[in-house]
Amino acid sequence: MTVHSDLSQVRQPVALAQGLPNAHYTDPKVHEEERQALLFGSWAGLAVCAQVPEPGDAVPLEFLGVPLLLLRDREGTVRVFQNICRHRGMILVAEPRKIEGAIRCPYHSWCYSTKGQLVSTPHVGGPGQNTHDTINRDALGLIEVRSHIWFNTVFINIDGKAPPFEEVHADLLQRWAEFDQPMVHGGADSQFTLDVATNWKLAVENYCESYHLPWVHPGLNSYSRLEDHYNIEKPGQYSGQGSLLYRQITGDDGATFPDFPNLSDQWNTGAEYVALYPNVLLGAQRDHCFVIILEPLSQGQTREHIHLFYATQATNDALRQKNAALWKTVFVEDIFVVEGMQKGRLAPNFDGGKFSPAMDGPTHCFHDWAATRIAALRAQAQAQAQAAP
Repeated sequence: MTVHSDLSQVRQPVALAQGLPNAHYTDPKVHEEERQALLFGSWAGLAVCAQVPEPGDAVPLEFLGVPLLLLRDREGTVRVFQNICRHRGMILVAEPRKIEGAIRCPYHSWCYSTKGQLVSTPHVGGPGQNTHDTINRDALGLIEVRSHIWFNTVFINIDGKAPPFEEVHADLLQRWAEFDQPMVHGGADSQFTLDVATNWKLAVENYCESYHLPWVHPGLNSYSRLEDHYNIEKPGQYSGQGSLLYRQITGDDGATFPDFPNLSDQWNTGAEYVALYPNVLLGAQRDHCFVIILEPLSQGQTREHIHLFYATQATNDALRQKNAALWKTVFVEDIFVVEGMQKGRLAPNFDGGKFSPAMDGPTHCFHDWAATRIAALRAQAQAQAQAAP
């Protein structure tokens, strides 16, 4: 009989709650449970559209072990497919490349269009016979994964059961409606990855709150102080922090990045940093935005994919590089914290921790979301077990 962790204290109001139990960071079985409850059943971040900039561009990816293919079809639509041939389950695309004609399986040469349609089945009916009565090409296209594009990010719903993205995240879409406009990826010098020895949830929890700024980010706190920040909490959807004192980065000549057009006055000195559940961390400022996609590699390993976006293609190379270096410094400063908390979860008597009602609301908001979804999955499994003959 499976013994589940007790989540009742996690779901209490923040003043009474405790954090998720240790097993939710260290136990492979719980990691598998969360794979279904938190990541496959939600709109999880996979990639950014800039990874496939031109029609025909294709990039193989994995998401929690599932082989996926990110591509831009001939008409320019970004799509996500399971990266397998419908014949024998062979991986179709092994390296990033341009699809010049069709997507051809390297095993038996079955071919698919960039929209996923099966278009060729050589010798399937015998030598020289490319059709067979039992092979219905219309029913054997690539398996498309439900996807949605917002904030230049490709979100996927693996189990296909989540409500529409626009419904799930209507509040944030409205909150940041001013940023629903073209953004330009800064290019190779505006992206980097960080491999971190921590559970992906700890990266979310740390990003949510500004409480740690004075001690972990003294440089950032020197001009964007703790007292200049406010909490952002939308139960069941997202949480994070905002700053009332965003300072634009400047070059040696005093130049700044062009602003996004038609922003309201709140963004003149304001900025917001939001964790969109489950695994996407977003930053919105007047002159650039960023996306961090957390890729869970195991219960104790996470890869962070960071991308920076601007209002226009015409940005200064040196200033872009300076900006990327600044943010990389900030995100690297967080590594010892999230890795330290991961090691701390091996302490058998740690009870999940106590939240500060004033400072930890955004983190508790994430814990409550996670606990609620895990409890719902457990209840569903229990009901199915009771209904089984």
